[in-house]
Amino acid sequence: MILFDLSRLLSRARRETPTGIDRVELAYAEHLIAGDGETDFGVITACGRFGLLPRRAACAYVAALAAAWRGNGAVSRRHRTVRNLAFRLRAEALLRGERPLYSRLRQAGGNPVYLLVSHHHLENRRAIARLKERGGARFVCLIHDLIPIEFPEYALPGQADRHRRRIESAAALADAVIVNSTVTQKTFQPYLERAGRAPPVIVAPFGIELTPPPAHMPPPLEMPYFVCISTIEARKNHLLLLLLWRQLAAQLGAAAPRLVLIGQRGWETETAVDLLERCPALKGLVFEKSGLPDSEVARWLKGARALLLPSFAEGFGFPLVEALALGVPVLCTDIPALRENGGTVPEYFDPLDGPGWRTAILDYARPDSPRRAAQLHRLAAWRPASWQEHFAAVDALIRAVAGGPAAAIRRRI
Repeated sequence: MILFDLSRLLSRARRETPTGIDRVELAYAEHLIAGDGETDFGVITACGRFGLLPRRAACAYVAALAAAWRGNGAVSRRHRTVRNLAFRLRAEALLRGERPLYSRLRQAGGNPVYLLVSHHHLENRRAIARLKERGGARFVCLIHDLIPIEFPEYALPGQADRHRRRIESAAALADAVIVNSTVTQKTFQPYLERAGRAPPVIVAPFGIELTPPPAHMPPPLEMPYFVCISTIEARKNHLLLLLLWRQLAAQLGAAAPRLVLIGQRGWETETAVDLLERCPALKGLVFEKSGLPDSEVARWLKGARALLLPSFAEGFGFPLVEALALGVPVLCTDIPALRENGGTVPEYFDPLDGPGWRTAILDYARPDSPRRAAQLHRLAAWRPASWQEHFAAVDALIRAVAGGPAAAIRRRI
């Protein structure tokens, strides 16, 4: 039996679009619902304790949330359904308390597996330890990155310490760990060594879900444009692009390519927001798009001359693999996680190399761009990881943790 933690997805009921971690938890939930195995759903309640969710209602919530994020159905109605279901599920789990959950774990028999694939409440070591002790559960978690610890300057105050507690909890309690890249694996390994433990750790890259728009559908803009997909925050380095586009506006005027920023505004972005709201030169050249369903994101991305990803740090890089999977070139930062997923296909730059980014963007904007043609040639041989491969490795890991043959555990797919 698998007890899947739905806490993060329930907390995202009012969010119009998913983050990368949201996408991963949703993919896991849908995989488990569609599978043949026995799966129940749990949540950390408002009082910091575990609760058991009614399976039918939890499945309905997952389906409604997936439809809302992917752009299926009437906009207002689908989001209202998501919010109502989330409220009812959280309230019922809180009112019922932990007893039904422990009763269900004992009833299941064998070695139930508690599966947590977000960082949500991973720092709550006491609750997880109690679940293992009282419920006899094995604990499997997914570590996405250690960025708040490695780059605290890009995190909210206190987030570095909180994330350190999460990682230390995983190192101390996990019976097996899933990571999305060898970069994450290497940065997590010292925590296991300090904890004196050696649970199996598998590297399983994520699949992608964006599907290409219909071939007959024209691009959203006739002018050449570039897309940057991410929350607007300091770590993502939007400021480089905005200053560059201000320069292009001064030099090329209306002939400059367009820049489309897809994602909501985050924290500590005052300078970037000031440019977006108060810089006359960027008007008509830079566009913000937030709250787009996946179908619209795919349409904007597919028509772009390239995806721009100037981040200072990444744990995986969903936009990169989504762009390449759609056949769209990528200009990105030269950092290990993006190298691991992009291989030799994208063009890589220092995140502060303004002239290098500018030269590449102007070249890629041309209809006869030799550099873009060269990347498209490299892209023809690139293949993304798939969710099918990811879950084949994860399912084998869970079977092994629950008592299956140790040989079923694979270190990398």
